[in-house]
Amino acid sequence: MQVTEVKSEGLAREYKVTIEAAVIDAKVDAEIKKAQGQINMPGFRPGKAPFSLLKKLHGKNMLGQVLEETVNTTSEEVLKDKGVRPAMQPRIEVVSFEEGEDLIYKMDVEVVPVIELPDVKKIKLTRHVVEVNEEQIAEALDNIASQQKNYKKAAKTYKAADGDSVIIDYVGSVNGTEFEGGTAEGAQLVLGSNTFIPGYEEQLVGVKAGDKKDVTVTFPAEYHSKDLSGKEAVFKVVVNEVQKPADVEINDDFAVKLGLENLEKLKEALKDQIANDNSGVSRTQLKRALLDELASLVSFDVPVSMADMEFDQIWAQLKADLLREKQAENADFKEEDLEEIDDKTKGEYRDIALRRVRLGLLLSEIGDKNDVTVAQEEVTRAISEQARRYPGQEKEVFEFYQKDAQAMASIRAPLYEEKVVDYILEQASVTDKSISRDDLIKMIEEEDAEDPKKTTKKKSAAKKTATKKAAAKKTPVKKDGAKKAGTKKAPVKKTATKKKD
Repeated sequence: MQVTEVKSEGLAREYKVTIEAAVIDAKVDAEIKKAQGQINMPGFRPGKAPFSLLKKLHGKNMLGQVLEETVNTTSEEVLKDKGVRPAMQPRIEVVSFEEGEDLIYKMDVEVVPVIELPDVKKIKLTRHVVEVNEEQIAEALDNIASQQKNYKKAAKTYKAADGDSVIIDYVGSVNGTEFEGGTAEGAQLVLGSNTFIPGYEEQLVGVKAGDKKDVTVTFPAEYHSKDLSGKEAVFKVVVNEVQKPADVEINDDFAVKLGLENLEKLKEALKDQIANDNSGVSRTQLKRALLDELASLVSFDVPVSMADMEFDQIWAQLKADLLREKQAENADFKEEDLEEIDDKTKGEYRDIALRRVRLGLLLSEIGDKNDVTVAQEEVTRAISEQARRYPGQEKEVFEFYQKDAQAMASIRAPLYEEKVVDYILEQASVTDKSISRDDLIKMIEEEDAEDPKKTTKKKSAAKKTATKKAAAKKTPVKKDGAKKAGTKKAPVKKTATKKKD
């Protein structure tokens, strides 16, 4: 094998590799001899066909397999001999090959940059700590109570308003013909909940117990039933009862309904949940501060292929988010209707991609140099958490990750990153400082607004945690013809590995 370095510019390398024809021919002969005993040919005893005849008949088929294996093994040897750590899979192109002649191919590869690691023991950070107080617990209780409304029967003369509940019987028809799923008795409908198709609930505002009313609506064009989509329907409604919402009393009985022993146990559970949420927000801010500090301490070239891949993922997500926003406003909006996004915006997101890749390489190098590893049980635990999101399909979720290397990497990568971050924080000087939750969230949101490199269009971790409300389990409601169509999500999606910044 002859190897010539054709290019060495920055992180880019190009090699020309020549494999002598005699080497290829010898490998083909070896493969034929290996298979000779299993080949049966008419006129010859099993395994006794002449080698020359077998080569003539099967040589070309063996040649393709040999070429592929030779390119794979020799390219790995070249990288090893040259001491090259490829940043991405090398690009290999066969330059020339004819049977009986040398194999010549070129290999383009970007190398992992040499990274001079900063002294993490010199890093100084402030961890903003949020303590759980009674006000937060009371707010959480109120949030739960607001989602557990009680309804009490109103007077027969009371007219239903938005927020009230009506108990109704109804029969739906299109062109005078009743349709499947359009009939119900004793159905509860909260006016203003947008549970039923558009225009239905508004026509029941002002009804009283005992009223009969014809509700005329048009099914949405995207309705799940093609027989009903876009058609006008009439629902003959009988109002059995009107109910007014009543405040839920927060006491032991309330806690028991939620599955807790008493109110004190409910408060303890909420305190633990809030503490975990606060810890998550605090961790988000601390990690951001750490990554900012690391980004300021290092400067090295980033492999173009890695930066391009990261940018493409960010850009695809940005366009998908923008398309969803537009289609939420206008259902007829198409992807091709998206206006060209200016070069300045693209430049900002390319900077985000460069920062992510640089920090990812740095964290990987720190972890590698300090023997940071992710145990298999940690990966299994993370997959179990994913599987719990799909009750009844846990086995399929595990099989999905076991069979898909990229999906498995998407589980392992964030675990590894967090462990490296933990390692650095243990080495760094971290000072705790008390702060209110609102002030901490505001701090993170202001960082998002001031520096787009710290976030993308996705909702920040702080916002996710801040808007997360504790809620009791809801009783599932059977869908029928008067109710909106729902969308069913696929159990498992393949996700690309992303680095956090």
